[in-house]
Amino acid sequence: MKSPEWLREHATDRFVRRAKTEGWRSRAVFKLEEIDRREKLLRPGQLCIDLGAAPGAWSQYARRRVGAAGRVLAIDLAPMAALPGVEFLQGDFREEPVLQAILERVPERGVDVILSDMAPSLSGIDAVDQPRTMHLAELALDLAGHVLKPRGSALIKLFQGAGFRELLVATRARFGSVKLLKPEASRARSAEVYLLAKHLLLV
Repeated sequence: MKSPEWLREHATDRFVRRAKTEGWRSRAVFKLEEIDRREKLLRPGQLCIDLGAAPGAWSQYARRRVGAAGRVLAIDLAPMAALPGVEFLQGDFREEPVLQAILERVPERGVDVILSDMAPSLSGIDAVDQPRTMHLAELALDLAGHVLKPRGSALIKLFQGAGFRELLVATRARFGSVKLLKPEASRARSAEVYLLAKHLLLV
């Protein structure tokens, strides 16, 4: 259950108000929008996988950016209301049937971009939450290594804490360019950052 303080902040948040006004499914869209604007991540004609997609704001944005010639495959444990032009798979991509369903939808040429705004259900206990968060990031990077085309890119949510530096080292060994980004819509008090890994290396 959200605290009264969180609910008050959420109600007055300018990004929440803007998302409602502009028809986006959540304020998270503005994190992706800022990163995409700065880093030129999404382009027309690309194939994009959105992990942890629900409620769908990142998929909404990606669909607009890749255009009619592109594809967006959204995946989440939770249900997600249909979005025009977005393929949705409900399930846990750590499970073999779901992973196989993803792979069946990936053409031989591979995926251009993997997006992951995944986060576990938080307990408020850092010793529990941080390992879960890092595990999800590791899983997203592992999937990226399997399905991204050469020089493909991944944008993955991280929380700074235990295991953070080790993951950065491992990522830099696999990608030509690795950056940490904190968009304006990411709340200042949050340890949340986004790992942008571009140009998957052939190893």
